[in-house]
Amino acid sequence: MNFSEVFKLSNQLCKFSPDGKYLASCVQYRLVVREVNSLQILRLYTCLDQVQHVEWSADSLFILCAMYKRGLVQVWSLEQPEWHCRIDEGSAGLVASCWSPDGRHVLNTTEFHLRVTVWSLCTKSVSYIKYPKACPQGITFSRDGRYLALAERRDCKDYVSIFVCSDWQLLRHFDTDTQDLAGIEWAPNGCVLAAWDTCLEYKVLLYSLDGRLLAAYCAYEWSLGIKAVAWSPSSQFLAVGSYDGKVGEGAPRGEPGGRAWLAGVPSGLTCHPPPGAHPQPRDLEGSH
Repeated sequence: MNFSEVFKLSNQLCKFSPDGKYLASCVQYRLVVREVNSLQILRLYTCLDQVQHVEWSADSLFILCAMYKRGLVQVWSLEQPEWHCRIDEGSAGLVASCWSPDGRHVLNTTEFHLRVTVWSLCTKSVSYIKYPKACPQGITFSRDGRYLALAERRDCKDYVSIFVCSDWQLLRHFDTDTQDLAGIEWAPNGCVLAAWDTCLEYKVLLYSLDGRLLAAYCAYEWSLGIKAVAWSPSSQFLAVGSYDGKVGEGAPRGEPGGRAWLAGVPSGLTCHPPPGAHPQPRDLEGSH
């Protein structure tokens, strides 16, 4: 086994590009891009402040650097070093930033989770999505990049909104049978959305694209809640890990005895847009 020379790093910010050709690392306010094969420096960018988050676009052409303390995001181009984009959230602040699947939109979550701002790098348009919920996994994209599912909290009630990523218009909006929604996750085939409750309530709910409840699963009562959820590649099974500290397997009938449970997903599901449903603006204030 061969080891490279040690190089400096800040805040454990080190990411490989999705295509595996480049390695991005941050040292204070500097972004360094290296070629993986030789580890030679390919690009060196200077940000406006210390970087707290770095993320590659899906096509490995752009790099996002977020500076939460200043409410700033800077986007750098690997092919055109002279091009860069600066996004300033101003007084709204910034607590999270991520790429859309197409790698041409940046989604910023403002302080206190007042809204999600969608910035287009191509058209320079800005769209706003209200009521994002402050939960560990409240934003998830379908595997094909067509849809965005967003966990919301309105009037002490949990909801999920599904948006079309091509124009960021609302496709579906429905409430969830949860006390305190903790996370959502698309199935790989994009037909089913899994939602799970707070750590004090063991409950997994499966919803269709049009908001119908397909199944509800509870391994057992009087237990700690769900810690992690993962779909199988075929979208037929859902692995659920809980906080109870045990290791084992459980059946969908709900007998206790394990931290890892495998629930079967209802068969016969077809993946298509809701009948008669057309994208319509709702809680999306529009572009300007």
